[in-house]
Amino acid sequence: MIYDMIESPLGSILLAGEGDVLRFIGLPESRHPITIPADWSRDANAFAEAKRQFAAYFSGELIEFDLATSAQGSEFQQRVWKALRTIPYATTISYAELARRIGNPKASRAVGLANGANPLSIIVPCHRVIGANGSLTGYGGGLKAKQSLLDLERRHAPTERFALTS
Repeated sequence: MIYDMIESPLGSILLAGEGDVLRFIGLPESRHPITIPADWSRDANAFAEAKRQFAAYFSGELIEFDLATSAQGSEFQQRVWKALRTIPYATTISYAELARRIGNPKASRAVGLANGANPLSIIVPCHRVIGANGSLTGYGGGLKAKQSLLDLERRHAPTERFALTS
């Protein structure tokens, strides 16, 4: 596995994978910090496209990532992560709504656990899932990072312009 670090408004973000396929993104304030294994090698030339897209995302120029990724997880986790990718930029939904979208409306807690196990944070936008009452709850990268990501997206969200007619 190869890795490199990028600087972001959140701090240093770890990118790890094989070739140009991302398998893991580590945020600086993660609840589950990763110790880089001895058999991983740092390659400053790796993930050029991912670095470009992250820079564009953080500058408000990119609303959807288009990168090769490979996340390891159970079939249920894969369903949750696929559904996360359908949440529009600058939009939030509840864990209950996400459970409903994957066809298992009583699985809010399981959805929350799958969300927390997401290895591709930001690209697979688990930060867009909030509590049913609108509160920020649980985020592997920390609630401060979750709020920062939501604020960033709201600031840069495309606005629809309506033409006035006479």
